[in-house]
Amino acid sequence: MYPPRFVASLSTVSNLHVDHSCSLCQLVRGDLPTSRVYEDEHVVAFMDHQPVTPGHVLVVTRQHTALLDDLDEDLGAHVYRVAHRLSRALRRCGLRCEGVNLFLADGAAAFQEIPHVHMHAFPRYPGDSFRMDADWRIRPPAELDDAAALVRSALQRL
Repeated sequence: MYPPRFVASLSTVSNLHVDHSCSLCQLVRGDLPTSRVYEDEHVVAFMDHQPVTPGHVLVVTRQHTALLDDLDEDLGAHVYRVAHRLSRALRRCGLRCEGVNLFLADGAAAFQEIPHVHMHAFPRYPGDSFRMDADWRIRPPAELDDAAALVRSALQRL
Protein backbone atom coordinates (compact mmCIF):
# COMPACT_ATOMS: atom_id res chain seq x y z
CA MET A 1 0.00 0.00 0.00
CA TYR A 2 2.86 2.38 0.83
CA PRO A 3 6.45 2.54 -0.40
CA PRO A 4 8.84 0.44 1.72
CA ARG A 5 10.83 3.61 2.43
CA PHE A 6 7.83 5.11 4.28
CA VAL A 7 6.89 2.02 6.28
CA ALA A 8 10.51 1.29 7.17
CA SER A 9 10.83 4.73 8.77
CA LEU A 10 8.28 3.82 11.45
CA SER A 11 9.20 2.05 14.67
CA THR A 12 9.33 -1.73 14.52
CA VAL A 13 6.56 -4.00 15.77
CA SER A 14 8.86 -5.58 18.36
CA ASN A 15 8.96 -2.29 20.27
CA LEU A 16 5.17 -2.04 20.63
CA HIS A 17 3.60 -1.15 23.92
CA VAL A 18 0.18 -2.71 24.52
CA ASP A 19 -2.27 -2.25 27.37
CA HIS A 20 -3.97 -5.56 28.09
CA SER A 21 -6.95 -3.80 29.68
CA CYS A 22 -7.53 -1.55 26.61
CA SER A 23 -10.45 -2.68 24.45
CA LEU A 24 -8.81 -1.33 21.28
CA CYS A 25 -5.60 -3.23 22.06
CA GLN A 26 -7.74 -6.35 22.53
CA LEU A 27 -9.42 -5.77 19.15
CA VAL A 28 -6.09 -5.13 17.42
CA ARG A 29 -4.56 -8.31 18.90
CA GLY A 30 -7.58 -10.35 17.80
CA ASP A 31 -8.72 -11.16 21.35
CA LEU A 32 -12.13 -9.74 20.38
CA PRO A 33 -13.81 -10.19 16.99
CA THR A 34 -13.50 -7.51 14.30
CA SER A 35 -14.55 -7.09 10.71
CA ARG A 36 -11.11 -6.10 9.40
CA VAL A 37 -10.70 -3.91 6.36
CA TYR A 38 -6.94 -3.32 6.36
CA GLU A 39 -3.87 -4.07 8.44
CA ASP A 40 -0.14 -3.60 8.27
CA GLU A 41 2.63 -3.74 10.87
CA HIS A 42 1.60 -0.37 12.39
CA VAL A 43 -2.20 -0.07 12.18
CA VAL A 44 -5.34 -2.12 11.92
CA ALA A 45 -8.58 -0.85 10.35
CA PHE A 46 -11.91 -2.47 11.12
CA MET A 47 -15.61 -1.66 11.15
CA ASP A 48 -16.87 0.30 14.16
CA HIS A 49 -19.41 -1.83 16.06
CA GLN A 50 -21.41 1.35 16.80
CA PRO A 51 -21.33 2.97 13.36
CA VAL A 52 -22.45 6.52 12.69
CA THR A 53 -23.37 5.29 9.20
CA PRO A 54 -22.84 1.99 7.36
CA GLY A 55 -19.18 1.77 6.40
CA HIS A 56 -17.83 3.49 9.55
CA VAL A 57 -14.20 2.33 9.90
CA LEU A 58 -11.69 2.79 12.73
CA VAL A 59 -7.97 3.07 12.03
CA VAL A 60 -6.20 1.98 15.22
CA THR A 61 -2.50 1.99 16.06
CA ARG A 62 -1.09 -1.39 17.05
CA GLN A 63 1.00 0.44 19.64
CA HIS A 64 -1.02 1.57 22.64
CA THR A 65 -0.73 5.34 22.81
CA ALA A 66 -3.42 7.22 24.72
CA LEU A 67 -3.04 10.73 23.25
CA LEU A 68 -1.69 12.43 20.14
CA ASP A 69 0.83 14.25 22.32
CA ASP A 70 2.51 10.89 22.97
CA LEU A 71 2.21 9.53 19.41
CA ASP A 72 5.23 9.41 17.11
CA GLU A 73 4.59 11.92 14.29
CA ASP A 74 5.48 9.39 11.56
CA LEU A 75 2.97 6.94 12.99
CA GLY A 76 0.37 9.72 13.17
CA ALA A 77 0.99 10.50 9.50
CA HIS A 78 0.60 6.81 8.71
CA VAL A 79 -2.76 6.71 10.53
CA TYR A 80 -3.92 9.64 8.40
CA ARG A 81 -2.63 8.09 5.16
CA VAL A 82 -4.51 4.87 5.84
CA ALA A 83 -7.69 6.78 6.77
CA HIS A 84 -7.32 8.91 3.63
CA ARG A 85 -7.04 5.82 1.46
CA LEU A 86 -10.04 4.25 3.22
CA SER A 87 -12.08 7.39 2.59
CA ARG A 88 -11.39 6.95 -1.11
CA ALA A 89 -12.50 3.31 -0.86
CA LEU A 90 -15.69 4.33 0.96
CA ARG A 91 -16.63 6.55 -2.00
CA ARG A 92 -16.20 3.60 -4.39
CA CYS A 93 -17.51 0.62 -2.40
CA GLY A 94 -21.23 0.82 -3.15
CA LEU A 95 -22.35 1.98 0.30
CA ARG A 96 -24.20 5.28 0.43
CA CYS A 97 -21.47 7.90 0.57
CA GLU A 98 -21.73 11.47 -0.65
CA GLY A 99 -18.93 12.69 1.62
CA VAL A 100 -16.57 11.36 4.27
CA ASN A 101 -15.63 12.58 7.73
CA LEU A 102 -12.25 11.80 9.22
CA PHE A 103 -12.52 12.28 12.96
CA LEU A 104 -9.95 11.89 15.71
CA ALA A 105 -10.90 12.74 19.28
CA ASP A 106 -7.87 13.53 21.46
CA GLY A 107 -8.70 13.54 25.15
CA ALA A 108 -11.90 13.20 27.15
CA ALA A 109 -12.90 16.84 26.58
CA ALA A 110 -12.78 16.09 22.82
CA PHE A 111 -15.08 13.04 23.33
CA GLN A 112 -12.32 10.44 23.18
CA GLU A 113 -14.09 7.50 24.80
CA ILE A 114 -11.20 5.01 24.68
CA PRO A 115 -7.73 6.32 25.58
CA HIS A 116 -5.99 4.80 22.55
CA VAL A 117 -5.26 6.88 19.44
CA HIS A 118 -7.63 5.98 16.61
CA MET A 119 -9.18 7.75 13.65
CA HIS A 120 -12.75 7.35 12.44
CA ALA A 121 -13.55 7.38 8.71
CA PHE A 122 -17.27 7.33 7.99
CA PRO A 123 -19.52 7.97 5.02
CA ARG A 124 -21.78 11.02 5.08
CA TYR A 125 -24.96 11.80 3.18
CA PRO A 126 -27.86 14.24 3.53
CA GLY A 127 -30.17 13.21 6.34
CA ASP A 128 -27.69 10.99 8.22
CA SER A 129 -27.76 11.29 12.00
CA PHE A 130 -24.28 12.71 12.72
CA ARG A 131 -24.25 16.22 14.21
CA MET A 132 -21.63 18.49 15.77
CA ASP A 133 -23.01 21.36 17.75
CA ALA A 134 -20.79 24.37 18.30
CA ASP A 135 -20.72 28.14 18.39
CA TRP A 136 -19.73 28.70 14.76
CA ARG A 137 -19.92 32.50 14.76
CA ILE A 138 -17.15 34.52 13.09
CA ARG A 139 -14.57 35.82 15.57
CA PRO A 140 -12.87 39.24 15.54
CA PRO A 141 -9.45 39.27 13.80
CA ALA A 142 -7.67 40.39 17.01
CA GLU A 143 -9.01 37.34 18.86
CA LEU A 144 -7.80 35.07 16.04
CA ASP A 145 -4.39 36.79 15.95
CA ASP A 146 -3.97 36.33 19.73
CA ALA A 147 -4.80 32.63 19.49
CA ALA A 148 -2.46 32.24 16.50
CA ALA A 149 0.41 33.83 18.46
CA LEU A 150 -0.09 31.37 21.34
CA VAL A 151 -0.11 28.39 18.97
CA ARG A 152 3.00 29.64 17.10
CA SER A 153 4.82 30.03 20.42
CA ALA A 154 3.90 26.49 21.48
CA LEU A 155 5.06 25.13 18.10
CA GLN A 156 8.47 26.71 18.62
CA ARG A 157 8.82 24.89 21.95
CA LEU A 158 8.13 21.43 20.49
